[in-house]
Amino acid sequence: MTTTALWSRAQQQDFRARVRGCLLGGAIGDALGAGIEFHSLGTIRDHHGPAGVRDYVRAYGRRGAVTDDTQMTLFTVDGLIRAAIRGGSGGGSAPEEVHRAYLRWRATQRYEAPDLDDPALGRLGRQEWLYSRRAPGNACLSGLDDDRMGTLTAPKNRESKGCGTVMRSAPFGLLVDREPAQVFHLAAECAAQTHGHPSGVLAAAAFAAIVHGIVRGGTLESAVHEALGLLAGWSGSEETTAALRQALDAVRRGAPSAERLEGLGQGWVAEEALAMGVYCALVAEDIRHGLLLAVNHSGDSDSTGSLCGNLLGALHGETALPVDLLAELEGRAEIAELADDFAMELTQGAHLHGPDVTSTAWTERYPLA
Repeated sequence: MTTTALWSRAQQQDFRARVRGCLLGGAIGDALGAGIEFHSLGTIRDHHGPAGVRDYVRAYGRRGAVTDDTQMTLFTVDGLIRAAIRGGSGGGSAPEEVHRAYLRWRATQRYEAPDLDDPALGRLGRQEWLYSRRAPGNACLSGLDDDRMGTLTAPKNRESKGCGTVMRSAPFGLLVDREPAQVFHLAAECAAQTHGHPSGVLAAAAFAAIVHGIVRGGTLESAVHEALGLLAGWSGSEETTAALRQALDAVRRGAPSAERLEGLGQGWVAEEALAMGVYCALVAEDIRHGLLLAVNHSGDSDSTGSLCGNLLGALHGETALPVDLLAELEGRAEIAELADDFAMELTQGAHLHGPDVTSTAWTERYPLA
């Protein structure tokens, strides 16, 4: 896809399908891994057979439950929509709006239900199903314990490089109206709000850049190479660069397997999760195959499943998603609606909140509080 001032109808349809695919695919991968996140590969095979899990496992009281990975991804989208609205009105910055969105996510981890009298919550913040703790990362929680926003020069949790940065960063890659370096930088800025280690920051940025490359029409492999080129311009990129190169090398070593995947790590830290998600997407025969490979290992199954799902969904669009898994996915309708809102904002924002628009429906949905 080429970015132009005007979008054709075909471009808009393709973009919406990729946004939906990215967000719903990530949520499916997250939900597939949710019930086995802390299990070893041996335990998974003992309980579910030699092939491991082939379907949802009950977690958090239901099948198809999502975790903090999907929660934070959705709030990233919410922040980016508000940033686009504020940008159209001539003020604010995207990192600030995303930070406000993450603080709203932090409130869902503190309270059992939304404060419906708070106009700043918008539509997403009023979703009661999001008010549930789903094993959130410590750095994500502590990085958002106060109102100070971490930055690249003064990040929160300077030594942290957990995968909590990369698992929420796919939405930055959906900003196809920006150049790759801009997307990379924005994702890095927002990662520093909770994690300060260069690998935590740069793995998130590289992941966003890869999503960006494929949504703009490139192959997954070419998008990985573009991300490697962007990484080369940043100090502290050695671990993330090595992890991505290791993923590319693993593709050439033979048939995909859980053991080959585990050679890339366990996914608890950002660069390993990135490499594992990318590897599974590269070797996937189809989306189901890639997702099941991504979750059946002795590590952070929901995060690696989420990353793989983001990539494959963005690459192939929503109609390629396994419909049986989509049908049982927690929050499916709300995720799809948010994806559509993002696509409308990016392609038709002027008609939603421009100077000649009298309706306040959109800004009530995404208020600039």
